[in-house]
Parts: sequence; C-alpha cells; structure tokens
Amino acid sequence: MKTIMVKCLALVLCLGIISNVAEAQAKKKKPVHKTRTVKKRTTAKRTTNSKTKADINPSAKVDTAVVIAPPKIDSLPITFVKPSLRPDDAIERNLVKDRTPLPYEYLREDDAVYREKVWREIDTREKMNLPFRYSANEDNGNQRFISILFKAIQDGPDNGGVTVFNPSDDRFTTPMTVAEVAKMVAGEPVSVPMYDSLGNVTGYKQTTPEVNLDSFYKFEIKEEVIFDKESSRLFWRILGIAPLKNVITSQGINLGEAPLFWVYYPDMRPIFAKYEVYNGKNYGARMSWEELFESRMFYGRIIKSTLNNPFDEMLSQQQGLKQNRILQLLEGENIQNKIFDYEQNLWSY
Repeated sequence: MKTIMVKCLALVLCLGIISNVAEAQAKKKKPVHKTRTVKKRTTAKRTTNSKTKADINPSAKVDTAVVIAPPKIDSLPITFVKPSLRPDDAIERNLVKDRTPLPYEYLREDDAVYREKVWREIDTREKMNLPFRYSANEDNGNQRFISILFKAIQDGPDNGGVTVFNPSDDRFTTPMTVAEVAKMVAGEPVSVPMYDSLGNVTGYKQTTPEVNLDSFYKFEIKEEVIFDKESSRLFWRILGIAPLKNVITSQGINLGEAPLFWVYYPDMRPIFAKYEVYNGKNYGARMSWEELFESRMFYGRIIKSTLNNPFDEMLSQQQGLKQNRILQLLEGENIQNKIFDYEQNLWSY
C-alpha cells in the first residue's frame, strides 16, 4: 500500500514539472513574435508613404497632349451597298452576270492606211453624258461611273480588277498602288484637334478629308482612229480612260484640271460589260457600259490630236488658242471633220 502511494506522488510531481517547463517556453516565445510583427508593420508603412509621395509629387509635369498617327490609306472612297436578300426584279436576270465582250476584229498593220490618235474630254454635266452620273445603288454596287472605276482599282488584277497607271505618262508605263491612288484622290491628311469636356486641347488626330464622288464630273479618254483598207471601214479604238480633278495648292491657287490616273480600256471591257447604263426612256432596254463606248453613245470634245501637231501640245497650249476656249472648241470640231472627210473622200459615186 505504501509503495502505491509513493508511485502516485512521484507521478504527480513529474506532471507538475512538465507543465511548468511548457509555460516557461511559451512565455519566452511571445516577445519574439511581437517584435517580428512590429518590424513588418513599420516596413509596410514606409513603403506606403514612399508610394504616396511619388504619386502626389507636385513638381512632376505630365504632358496630356497626344498626337495620333494617321491611318494607313489603302482604300478608295467606295460606297458600301448591302446586297438585296430577295429578288429585286420581277424577272430573273442572269444575262448581266454572264455577259462578256466580243473580241476586237484583228487589224493588220499593212491594211491600216490611216491612223491618228485623239484625246477627248467628256463633261458629264452635258445632257448626253448624264448616265455617267447615275447614282443609284444596285447589288453590284453604286452605279456612278467613277465608282465603277474605283471598285475595279480596289479589287486589283488578282481579284478581277485592273492595274492603274501614273497620270504623268499616258502611255501606261508606271503602275500605281491602291494607297497612291487613294492619296491622290483624297489628298494629304489633315490634323484635327481633339478637346475634352472643358474645352482643352488634349491631342491631335490626323484624318483624310471626305471625298464627294459627284465632284468627278469630267473624264479624259485616249483613242486611236484607224482606216482599214481591207474592210474599207474607219475604226475607233479607245485606249485609256482618266478622271479629271481640279488641282488646288495649299495657298489656294487653282492649277487647273489634271488626270488622277490612267486605266487601260481593254482591261476594263470585261468589267464594263457587267454594268448597265441608265436609260430614262426604257428601263428594260439598257445597254452595258462596254456597248456604250463601242457604239460611241457619248459626246467628248477633242482637246488634243496628233494631226498637224509637231510639238505634241494640247489645243489649250497651242499658239493662238491659249486664251480663247471658243477657238479651242472650233479647232476640235475641225479635227473631227477632217477625219470624217478623209473616209468620205475615199468613196466615189
């Protein structure tokens, strides 16, 4: 019995010693934990203060004026036309899509006994040339003549379009890119200021001016007239078409009309065959643009010819015709009559 009592007392003493040691170790760990947390808080405070001071520094100057770079000009001003989701005609029309121009009749060089090159100016404000300004929208796009040219240039030769040539030479020697044509059509980019809600200038944006398609109302065509002795016929073959535009300098000086670009007409024939010309008398009897040019259903006054022109000058540059537009018009009609009389004088009655 005494042995049991001694063992119990020894066990109680051991448990008390163990608990005292555990309490002492816990008391030693607490201050170390406190110092560490205090150090972390002080470092956090310092970093926050330094950030705030850097953000609210009154001496730092921030430039808010931003200049936005000009957009890349690689598209022409073509009116986007939504296609019709239902047939817009009471009859099914497939002839326009499948229409192709007839190939030209072959002309031998030995049979061409008479050849002259003629340059004409087509003014679409005249009554006979009003179809050039027909501005309706159809499934194949806007029907203005200038829109047809722009769309053919935008598509490019790889997608059923055409190659455009520099206006400095009407012999089709220097091809142009779409970006170059767009720059000549719209002009140089203009800097436009941008304002905030308080009316302060926040930056500048470079944009291109808007283009009015109705401002292209004059076109120049280059053609060659050939008399073929084998068929005893006079052939008119159009070589190129160029839209004209007034050239105005930055000082406001009008330099007159100049071609924007040249398009080779034989390349445009398959495209012209798929566009119809407006007919105000009968909507169902409309011809294609290719038929209009081949039938010569337009009027253009002669502004240059290789006939009696050793210095290769326009009629407006020739001596005695510079300042008189009436004489220029009469000289153009005189050239037309000389070509007509040549054919008529070959016949004997």
